Amino acid sequence: MQAQLIALDWGTTSLRAYKLAAGGQVLEQRSLSSGIMQLPGVPRMIAGRMCADGFELAFDEACGDWLDAQPELAVIACGMVGSAQGWAEAAYCETPANVANLGRSLNTLRSLRGVDVHIVPGVIQRSRLPNVMRGEETQVLGVLQGLPAGAGDNLLIGLPGSHSKWVEVADGCIRHFDTFMTGEVFAVLSEHSILGRTQQRGAPFAGRAFDRGVQVALSSEGEIGPLSTLFSARSLGLTGELSAAEQTDYLSGLLIGHELAALASVQRHRRHSEHLPSIVLIGNAQLCARYSRALAACGFTQVSLAEQATERGLWQLAEAAGLLG
Repeated sequence: MQAQLIALDWGTTSLRAYKLAAGGQVLEQRSLSSGIMQLPGVPRMIAGRMCADGFELAFDEACGDWLDAQPELAVIACGMVGSAQGWAEAAYCETPANVANLGRSLNTLRSLRGVDVHIVPGVIQRSRLPNVMRGEETQVLGVLQGLPAGAGDNLLIGLPGSHSKWVEVADGCIRHFDTFMTGEVFAVLSEHSILGRTQQRGAPFAGRAFDRGVQVALSSEGEIGPLSTLFSARSLGLTGELSAAEQTDYLSGLLIGHELAALASVQRHRRHSEHLPSIVLIGNAQLCARYSRALAACGFTQVSLAEQATERGLWQLAEAAGLLG
């Protein structure tokens, strides 16, 4: 099949490139470690000129040969590449946000090759405590594209990670979202606090320890909040109830459990119902498996995992922007 689009998912630590054919079918894909915070630094020739710009170098490494073969291919990119620290800032679109208004708001830059790179804006939710996402909006739109009409009305889309997002959608729009810094807090506590001193990292997944952490978060002790329960990741080790290999997964379960307990409470309050929505998870398979396990314990009974959400979302946005001819 003939390629029609180059789609880039360009985040803080990684760059994923896709060569897409009609309908967003993936013909070829690549993954590089050239996120915006770790760009290449060795100058080389690009388009007949010596170049030292890290963004240009990473772009050429990701898809230069594809453009050599088909210089007419449109290019679209999402993620932190459009942030203030990125290649070119793409201003946030406000909620409610959908494919149409995001597709109309792409920021375009001309690369050294003479190829236009169209950058997807993030989404901002303005309130007393504003919330933002950049990159996740494209994945959410990729999920919505495959849903039948009205299917999003009782749906919550989860994107576990350093800054987990939980997105409410309706009528094909991103309406509301919450952010939990669970992954980053876990990393900070494991690497820079007393809790990490007794952990043995790299051990096989300790499911029972993880489940115990989730249950503590859901228990009466957990109602006080994570600042009260976190120390148990150390004290249970000191009393011999958790081995060094189990402490990491216990802490993971504890933090994820607190996140999901809060999420369930908020959802019941917003919906004025004890009935919890269906969940679609997007992201790393191993992390999503942890979340699926914890979601079941928290009362979320319908959980599924989305595939190729980023590619589908980028294709839809390119189509809405008229990039596909």
